[in-house]
Amino acid sequence: MTRLLDSMSDHIIVVGVGSTGHHIVEELEQSQTTFVVVDNDASRIERLAHELGRELMYVHGDATVDHVLEDAGIARARGVIAALREDKDNLFVTITARALSETVRIVAKAVEFENETKLLRAGANSVVAPAYIGGHRMASEMVRPSVVQFLDNIVRDREHRGIEEVLITADSPLSGKTLAEAAIRSKADALVIAVRYLDGHHEYNPGPQQVLRAGMVLILLCKTEDMARLHTFVKTGEMPG
Repeated sequence: MTRLLDSMSDHIIVVGVGSTGHHIVEELEQSQTTFVVVDNDASRIERLAHELGRELMYVHGDATVDHVLEDAGIARARGVIAALREDKDNLFVTITARALSETVRIVAKAVEFENETKLLRAGANSVVAPAYIGGHRMASEMVRPSVVQFLDNIVRDREHRGIEEVLITADSPLSGKTLAEAAIRSKADALVIAVRYLDGHHEYNPGPQQVLRAGMVLILLCKTEDMARLHTFVKTGEMPG
């Protein structure tokens, strides 16, 4: 396991595989994202592996201790998800992870919504409060059920279509072109539904004259089978056969 972990890079470290962590892992599995789980309860790791029907990459230990996250490859990881039961534990994981890496993306769970600010100050890039999101979801189910069903269909229909994000890099052949010139829809069979600018704001349903710049993120609706090819197209300007 140590040798395998040492060879990993650009992966996600999931800290805590309780009820929330279980769903996180399911989503990462569906999106074919490489991940390592960290938990101080070996039985939870074993139960998750049994339910997934395969062996997991894991570290058994306390993620608030530096060497545990180091063993999970935080120096080479793309991100850390802190999904423990208590906010104070997620806070310590966030502090530890940020101290070990200035660049890793940290997403932290907040049981109490008022702890969001503390987690952000500790170094989290994003904080998710399940109770807050659940409340909004329940209200939306009541007042706009068709919209919720439409969005659910996009998220759940992973075998056919899904929403993907693609970064425009400085060396991308699409940088400097308009959407019309890039011809993403015709060449990659993908619909650009939004553009995120460097300052974080979004342009929804961008027009054909939208100029693509380095650092922009395209949010697209595309076929699941074409997602990997879409990334190649944006990076090289060529659509693999």
